Amino acid sequence: MQKILWVMAVLALFVSTSSVAGDVAAGKAKSAQCAACHGATGISPMGLYPNLAQQKEQYLAKQMNDFRSGTRNDPTMKAMASALTDADIANLAAYYASIK
Repeated sequence: MQKILWVMAVLALFVSTSSVAGDVAAGKAKSAQCAACHGATGISPMGLYPNLAQQKEQYLAKQMNDFRSGTRNDPTMKAMASALTDADIANLAAYYASIK
């Protein structure tokens, strides 16, 4: 039983640190709908919404996936993320992570 738990822990670590590897240009093209709240360059003009620029790619992808699945609850983000494909999420994450 301990061996199974150890293997599961190692697999979870691998999955959580794996690269998202999205397409930055495709993410930039898809980001127009995000800009209203998070700013055209990923820096929010309003303190209510978080900055996305320079966040880690894996972190951004996880948050979008959590909004899409309902694991993270926010009605506006749930509606926005529900329309995103896995590729869209990877691309958006890559784009915002690439902004310096």
